[in-house]
Amino acid sequence: MLSPHEFATLMLVKSAPDQIELDRAELDQLLEQQLVALEEIAGGVRRPRLTIHGDSLLQAISRKE
Repeated sequence: MLSPHEFATLMLVKSAPDQIELDRAELDQLLEQQLVALEEIAGGVRRPRLTIHGDSLLQAISRKE
């Protein structure tokens, strides 16, 4: 089960991945659970992105609201 901070981080990855600091503990947990992956973009910059599992989880949550 994800903590509220991890859910918030997952939503932030979806909406504003460039605004996330890569040293966040919540991000480490999401990476470990394979809900988020790091991708390398131009210039060697890394940023988080949702995996298929992370996107599915957010879709499931939004349907229940």
